Amino acid sequence: MSPWRLWLAVTLTMVAFAANSLLCRIALTQSSIDAASFTLLRLISGALMLSLLVLMRRRPLAGHGSWQSALALFGYAAAFSFAYLTLATGSGALLLFGAVQATMIGVGLYRGERLGMGQWLGLMLALGGVVVLLLPGITAPPLASALLMLLAGACWGCYSLWGRAATDPLAASAGNFLKALLPALLLALWLMPSLRVDALGVVCAIASGALASGLGYALWYRVLPALKATVAATVQLSVPLLAALGGLLLGEGLSWRLVLAACAILGGIGLVIRARASA
Repeated sequence: MSPWRLWLAVTLTMVAFAANSLLCRIALTQSSIDAASFTLLRLISGALMLSLLVLMRRRPLAGHGSWQSALALFGYAAAFSFAYLTLATGSGALLLFGAVQATMIGVGLYRGERLGMGQWLGLMLALGGVVVLLLPGITAPPLASALLMLLAGACWGCYSLWGRAATDPLAASAGNFLKALLPALLLALWLMPSLRVDALGVVCAIASGALASGLGYALWYRVLPALKATVAATVQLSVPLLAALGGLLLGEGLSWRLVLAACAILGGIGLVIRARASA
């Protein structure tokens, strides 16, 4: 893959990842679909798209994925949807991304990795940014929704860590999406009296699952081998910014609290990544 095609693919992938936040927020604020239905439809469409891509490569679907990863995927998708009932697009993406990185760094520490002074400084700066974002005030996000998004990020961080060992990431993702349909269906059955759908909500859920998630993940796995680990981690710093810019289209302004928290969280994570690269 030529350099310009590589970076075009990377850009499209980051836009797809940010689009998940925007599509979910549009569905839950401008349509009547509920969070459980959105989650189920997103996972169904994602499973269908990923399964189709695997079958097009003449690979078997059976035997891929794990229940551990599937439950983490479901936890991420469900908490993500319910959190966006009240969270703004940019705040949600920032909390999600920060929690993903914090989870992966935390697991590394638990496994015996050591951080240098610069990495500790970056970690403290990022955690301080989360505290600033959650401090009570007029522009603070609802605490319950913020905690749900942090849970979604922790689930996605675990999913990413467990997925590193997959020999065929695309097939593993398809298998995980298929398995995640069971808990998503059980959640929908449990909340059946409150389920609601409409055309706009269904379109957003399908776009989120099939395009932003299914095709987005497939494209990411296509370009990931061509990127250094630190580069792959760094480019993902753009996702919360892209999501916040997308939120402007929905009339969600950028508060000083969000800007300050974004600088602290993304700058802190950047310090950790940079220090890892030079270690």
